[in-house]
Amino acid sequence: MTLDELAVGKEAKIIAVGGEGQLRVRLLDMGLIPHTVVRVQKVAPMGDPIEIHLRGYELTIRKEDASRIEVENV
Repeated sequence: MTLDELAVGKEAKIIAVGGEGQLRVRLLDMGLIPHTVVRVQKVAPMGDPIEIHLRGYELTIRKEDASRIEVENV
């Protein structure tokens, strides 16, 4: 499953971060690294962007970027 498929209020653990080049590096720099538990807080009315909670802070990312992050249910 990918992060963009996770329902609001559900938690999951990151198992892999996809993407290429700068995008992947940026995602990793923001704390989206394997074995991190994330929770979907909100989804915008049109479905993009997605607000997630991880490591004590909220992060908003585009749905397209979230689709590159593989997660598993906790």
